[in-house]
Amino acid sequence: MIVIVPTSNAFAQFYEDPLVVLDTTQGEIVIEFFRIDAPNHSENFLLLSQTGFYDGTLFHRIIPGFMIQSGDPNTIDGDPNSWGQGGPDEKLDAEFNNIKHNRGIVSMARSSDPNSAGSQFFIVHKDSTFLDEEYTVFGRIVTESSFETLDKIAAIQTGTSDRPINPEQVKIIKATVVERSEILDILELSEPKRTGSTVTSTPEFTIFENQELDVKFTVPVGWLLQQPPKSNDDAPDVVAVGPKVDGINPYISLTIKDVKGKTIDDLIIAKNNILEQAVYQDQLEILSQQKIKENIYQTEAVGTFEVDDISLEIKFIEAMILTNEKSYTFAYSNTVDNFNNEFSKFNESLNSFEILSQQSSESKSSEEKINEQSEENGGGCLIATAAYGSELSPQVQLLREIRDNQLLNTEAGSAFMGTFNDVYYSFSPTIADMERESPMFKEIVKISLTPMLSSLSIMENAESESEVISLGLSVIALNLGMYLGIPAIVIIGIKSRK
Repeated sequence: MIVIVPTSNAFAQFYEDPLVVLDTTQGEIVIEFFRIDAPNHSENFLLLSQTGFYDGTLFHRIIPGFMIQSGDPNTIDGDPNSWGQGGPDEKLDAEFNNIKHNRGIVSMARSSDPNSAGSQFFIVHKDSTFLDEEYTVFGRIVTESSFETLDKIAAIQTGTSDRPINPEQVKIIKATVVERSEILDILELSEPKRTGSTVTSTPEFTIFENQELDVKFTVPVGWLLQQPPKSNDDAPDVVAVGPKVDGINPYISLTIKDVKGKTIDDLIIAKNNILEQAVYQDQLEILSQQKIKENIYQTEAVGTFEVDDISLEIKFIEAMILTNEKSYTFAYSNTVDNFNNEFSKFNESLNSFEILSQQSSESKSSEEKINEQSEENGGGCLIATAAYGSELSPQVQLLREIRDNQLLNTEAGSAFMGTFNDVYYSFSPTIADMERESPMFKEIVKISLTPMLSSLSIMENAESESEVISLGLSVIALNLGMYLGIPAIVIIGIKSRK
């Protein structure tokens, strides 16, 4: 038998506005498509429907109040234990968009790999916006009878793994592609609701940006991004869940709280009051706590937790940032044995964190813009990377304040910073990458930078054009002496002894 497979946008050639009608044992479900938001997923579903792929498949996973799932060919005649694992060999690249997973939305199922969708899809029974931007929304149901059928299927009795006890009650008898004009009872629906966030993926990382939360940061590529319902103030606003290793998923989370009128010390006291109870009950051991900046407090701890009747040692680190009367807490958790494997990814997320309202392009200095371009290429600032989380962090912050408050307020200082940036960022990203890859190399860089950071603090006294020039020349001469003069004297001395 020869099968002619339509090319991309094939249905646009034959249908002005195609819909799919699923004739099920509980009634009809009529689906329209968001072909602009998810063109490939829409085309794929139309093609599979047209070729009879879905005929005879079951709604094999039913969770009332959440969703109903179908589209697995294994459900036609396969072992029930294999349901949910089948599909075509060819997979689709993700087309994540900002349409909310509200009741009636049709979205594509997938594995932990974002680009693993095939044929399985689910229809949202009740609003499930924690799925937003992590699964490709490509359609929605559009008739009153479709919603009635959705409710009937969701009410079917289920057993193990949310499978229907009587599969014949939830079968797709036939899927048919029709023209919209053939369906007479389509509801007058408004545009689908959309989130205020965007998710952009690259081969290296995923960028999460949310205007409502006013934040932007990167997360490891392939990790499952979620915005779970916020049940209380301490519940995370954004969670990135990594692949399971040794029975545990590592995660990185961001929790945002309004803390109007509170200082960083107030927040530290409140945090420690919570931790002290766990420490008293021998559930937690504090490894370290330090204020790494005036508005950032870092805690590292280990706790013992029961997971599936197995006792596991979990290590976590969190950085609490206070700014604009809000606290932003980044946390990373993993088993003690695997903690270091993903720690660099947590650092990347933390270092990329931005508050959007404070990062308008007009207010950024040339140094910050160049730094951002370097970060996008995988590099960054070698000084910041070496100093992060160490005793040098306050010195680096002081230098930033000197740059903003002294140097950039004079023409000579601005000219100096422009030249410095051109030279510095020609090699800094490469060194920063090497620091992240090798803790030993990072320590070597940190030690070598210490004299320079100390000498640059002299510039704090520069307020006028002449002072910037004179003190700047003094700093340059001092560093030439430390990094070139002293080693040269030592080398000459060694040679003279031969």
